[in-house]
Amino acid sequence: MSQPQNVSIFSPAKINLFLAVTGRRADGYHELISVVAPLDFGDELAAEIGDGRPATGAQFSLECNDPALPVDDSNLVIKAAQAFVAATGWKAAVKFRLTKRIPVGAGLGGGSSNGTAALLALNQLSGAGLGRAALMALAAGLGSDCPLFLPGGPVVMRGRGERVEGLPAAAVRRLHGRSVLLFKPSFGVSTAWTYERLAAAGPESYLAAAEAESRLATWIEGEADAAELLFNNLEPVVFRKYLALPVLLKRLRSQFGLAPRMSGSGSACFALLPVGAPLAEIRAAIVEAWGPISFVQVAAIA
Repeated sequence: MSQPQNVSIFSPAKINLFLAVTGRRADGYHELISVVAPLDFGDELAAEIGDGRPATGAQFSLECNDPALPVDDSNLVIKAAQAFVAATGWKAAVKFRLTKRIPVGAGLGGGSSNGTAALLALNQLSGAGLGRAALMALAAGLGSDCPLFLPGGPVVMRGRGERVEGLPAAAVRRLHGRSVLLFKPSFGVSTAWTYERLAAAGPESYLAAAEAESRLATWIEGEADAAELLFNNLEPVVFRKYLALPVLLKRLRSQFGLAPRMSGSGSACFALLPVGAPLAEIRAAIVEAWGPISFVQVAAIA
């Protein structure tokens, strides 16, 4: 069977349902324990084997519908492609086209998801047949969030994000298909800034690993709703500077009975939607607080 000449890979957004940062490592990264769920909303990455290399001589090129997004070697799609070539020696030229829907600087994992999608695309195009362990190693080398997108369902991340395991089936059933409202203001939040401020805040800003594991185990082994799992100890750091976030989240709790949280390092937030939630009214409240260019999207946990 001949190898495909082009593929298209769905590149999902993610939310952190549970995010406990437990301490800082000697290498400057942070230790975390997190339950992360991919969504049915995301970007699309198309990859096509070219007839030859572009005029620049580069093996890979990237086009994107968002003109503000860099398409050079700083983009994780290109970094992933370069890492794949370093691991496999594959020499074909490939043109990538990224349809961007996930907002940048949101804590929704868009860039990491795109990088992982590039690895999957090249693994198909090349016929290299890299297994999960090899792909996980390449993804971990790209960034802390990249490996979580390989299993294709809710996972628990540990370490700096490189240790990923699936949730038990019973826990997945409590998450799969849950409606989620994503919303983000016009500004983003730097992940590096957030973790620097967390470290500067001192040891009390972290959650002890034993306590985080205990909370997670209690939820996994029990029957509590997904809403009982929600936690993010990056929120206080971000909320102290970006007051628009806690002000709106407080309003959504009091006015609509939601339990909104920030995803990752922000600035995007999310809320699990109950059946019959007044979406039009909730959307209007978000736009009133954050302006007409705020991002609002309904999705579901994959």
